[in-house]
Amino acid sequence: MIDFSQALQDKIDIITENWIEAVRADEQIETAKQLTYTSVRDSLPIVLQAIVTMLSQSEESDIRTLIEKSLDHGTVRAKQGYDAEEIAREYRLLRRVIFDAIEPELLKGSAAEVSRAYRLIDSALDEVIADCFKTYTEARFQELQELQNQLQLTNQELNRLLRASQENLSHLAHELKTPLTSIIGYSELFLRQRNNPGLKDSAPNLAHIDKVLTNGRLLLRLINDTLEISRYDAGRIKLQLSATNVRSAIGTVVEILDPLAKAKNLEIAVECDPVLDQVMTDYLRLQQILTNLASNAIRYTQAGTITIKTELLPDQHWSICITDTGIGIASEDCDKIFMPYFRADNSLAPYIPDSTGLGLAIVARLVNLLQGKIELVSQIGVGSSFTVTFPLEIDRF
Repeated sequence: MIDFSQALQDKIDIITENWIEAVRADEQIETAKQLTYTSVRDSLPIVLQAIVTMLSQSEESDIRTLIEKSLDHGTVRAKQGYDAEEIAREYRLLRRVIFDAIEPELLKGSAAEVSRAYRLIDSALDEVIADCFKTYTEARFQELQELQNQLQLTNQELNRLLRASQENLSHLAHELKTPLTSIIGYSELFLRQRNNPGLKDSAPNLAHIDKVLTNGRLLLRLINDTLEISRYDAGRIKLQLSATNVRSAIGTVVEILDPLAKAKNLEIAVECDPVLDQVMTDYLRLQQILTNLASNAIRYTQAGTITIKTELLPDQHWSICITDTGIGIASEDCDKIFMPYFRADNSLAPYIPDSTGLGLAIVARLVNLLQGKIELVSQIGVGSSFTVTFPLEIDRF
């Protein structure tokens, strides 16, 4: 009597090697060529061992092991990116390799023994294939569900961005309308007066020219600020990191803004930690943040002091705080103040002709770019305090 189970047991390694070679040689199983030997081998020896048990005349058939391993195999192949046809071809090759390996023993067996061996091996492989495809299909379906969920989230985000873009475009159009209308109006006035040389250098005419220039500059700022936000949102702002002396950066900003402060009889007080002389950051972007925050403080402060204070913090961080004694911001507006074109509804707020409504939106984006965070504390009629915290050294990407 031929013991086919022992014959298969002795040739498990040979069958495994021959099967992997056949799979990799098959031009229609492309996924296997991208995997390692171990990944292709998978759990095949254990499946073969279970078939050995089924062929044994002294042990009960090991269907449970077959089912468990074939279920695992389907899940693994789904994760590895196989398609259904590739899996089917793998098992077709396995069937051929098994029978080729035990062919010498099959030729020596009786018709009944050979029939039993064929039947058990075919039954085992059919069971393996059925269970493998079951879990493969379930895994693929799960992937499709996850993909669908991701697509829904992506679609929602795209719709949100589209609405935000439309709102921003509407805001921008509204902001551009006022200075453009003013420029067009004064230009038409100049055209009507072109035949009256006496009005050319008069005080009213010079005032009109000044208003045209003011509105032209506002248009340029609106466009530049909008482009700055667009560059950030598109990921096109590149940092130029260097060792930066914070006191020097603040001194430059104060020198630029001092005339604006003196025009309103405001004092700018600086308290700078002397340790902060070698901070690794982008000097120009840091200066841009300081300029926007300090100029905003001057714009919305009628009397008092603008304080700029830096401090070395634990955990390799530092902070800069810009405090004013201005009109303040209502608590319900503090979270919205960094949104493009948002302006707080404050009866104490004076009309600011050169404000674009984009300064703080730019600040928030630049702070994030410099791996920092910004916090606002404000009280109506008392003033506002913007605190920005940065790492001493920005991570290089």
